[in-house]
Amino acid sequence: MRKSQAVSKVDLRTRVLHLLISIAIGYVALLILVRLFESRLIFFPNYPGRLSGEWNPRGLPIQDIWLTASDGTKLHAWWIPNDKARFTFLAFHGNAGNITDRASIYAFLNGIPANVLAVEYRGYGRSEGKPGEAGFYRDADSAYDFLVDSKHIDSKSIISFGQSLGTAMAAHLAAARPVAASIVEAPFPSAEKVATTMFRFLPGLSFLVHGQFDTEARLKEIHVPVFIVHCTQDPVLPFVFGREVYAASQPPKTFLEINGYCHEEASVIAPEKYRATLRNFLSGTYDHR
Repeated sequence: MRKSQAVSKVDLRTRVLHLLISIAIGYVALLILVRLFESRLIFFPNYPGRLSGEWNPRGLPIQDIWLTASDGTKLHAWWIPNDKARFTFLAFHGNAGNITDRASIYAFLNGIPANVLAVEYRGYGRSEGKPGEAGFYRDADSAYDFLVDSKHIDSKSIISFGQSLGTAMAAHLAAARPVAASIVEAPFPSAEKVATTMFRFLPGLSFLVHGQFDTEARLKEIHVPVFIVHCTQDPVLPFVFGREVYAASQPPKTFLEINGYCHEEASVIAPEKYRATLRNFLSGTYDHR
């Protein structure tokens, strides 16, 4: 009887061990699949539709611009001039959709007054290519070169402006190129921080995105004024991310807290507060140049 019980315990342990091994193998396989389909899981150029939206919005003096990135990828952008502009916003939008979804935001920036160059990432909207972090940085560089070389915009009047995913490009550009200031709205510290915070049920996922879209690291390298905007009830990237990004930034820096439920829509739900704070920031930036 005792021998039978001993055999049963050994058999149980063996089964548990095999089960744990199977679970481990299955989870590793899941992480491999996530890695293989990483681009589709991170970037959403086709939601709600890659070419959906109003491409000729009323009230905006939009000029369609075509750029060529350093690897030959053709990019579409909107150039929105303002004769009274002292600054030019180089705008990088968030993840899903295209530039048409942000027309109201560009109208807000244009009315500061300022010029706006809204660039469409590769694989988004009318731009060619496939989405990817390294490619996005090339896109940012090509847009910057267009402003300086083709539009003859003084680099000290360029504002690197990014929202959500675009904050990584805005920070990268401001760390690598001369600009007047950097504005990041609904930022995140890094892709790794997003993974560990929002996908706790997938341990190990952070290793797959380690070092990617490291906004926090780039902000530590920026030595021009930084303006950070975040909504208190952001449904996509939590408000605490904005605070963490602010803490990582070098002075001079400004934090604008928008009370309300919004992600990239801070200028839509609180235009007067946003406009007043932004104009005050830009006045200080102009004096700082």
